[in-house]
Amino acid sequence: MRGVERRSFRRVADRAIHLSVVVPVRNGADRLPAHLAALRAFACARGHPTELVLVDDASEPAAARLLTEFGRDAAEVTVLRNDTNRGKGFSVARGMLAARGRYRVFTDADLAYPVDEIAHIVHRLETGSDVAIACRVLPESRYLMSPSFFHYLYTRHVMSRVFNRVVRLVLLPGILDTQAGLKGFTARAAELIFPRLTIAGFGFDVELLYIAKQHGLTVAQAAVHYRYDDEPSTVRFAADAVEMLEDLVKIRWNAWRGRYG
Repeated sequence: MRGVERRSFRRVADRAIHLSVVVPVRNGADRLPAHLAALRAFACARGHPTELVLVDDASEPAAARLLTEFGRDAAEVTVLRNDTNRGKGFSVARGMLAARGRYRVFTDADLAYPVDEIAHIVHRLETGSDVAIACRVLPESRYLMSPSFFHYLYTRHVMSRVFNRVVRLVLLPGILDTQAGLKGFTARAAELIFPRLTIAGFGFDVELLYIAKQHGLTVAQAAVHYRYDDEPSTVRFAADAVEMLEDLVKIRWNAWRGRYG
């Protein structure tokens, strides 16, 4: 993806990193302190060297300041900043290519997937998978949410199932949940996939999985616990769905042109 680079805001200690946790961030200053503290506690509790790579996607000043201060205070934190809002896909790719871990996992800044879920993804990588993804529709997966969100979540679930059915038919047979915001990669898989990404928006999840499949990488699907705290606009979700359908066409076009080789 054009503009993705390996330069970091702060270099971590020069030692072998076992796990890199990449977090794209866009605003959210009210909740960032608690979420950053949870990420730091997770990294410190691990028995192997772990780094956090935070990618600020041109956040508002309050959030940007929190990220800068967090990066300054923690030795194992790298903070990257996009000069303009480039999208989640661009931010994840940038973080993945700046990361140095043997295993690299990205998760959402709102920690909808509790930090302990990262370890489940890493376990799949350590036991031989090239790519490991959260799958919210496996029978063992669990949602934690307020009852007031049930109607919206049901609507979102139905729309998501329709989208994933289309994806399975045209691009990714066997992948049950392409859009979960918790995915992990070996270093080799990350360095193969992310330079080939062309989609900066939410369709990047489908694209990266398609690239993985095109190159014969193994993809494990893991059950997760998922926390649902906020109710985004259904209009925004509908607009995102239209954009992602357009991205499916783009992925097909790129594949036909040999873009992912």
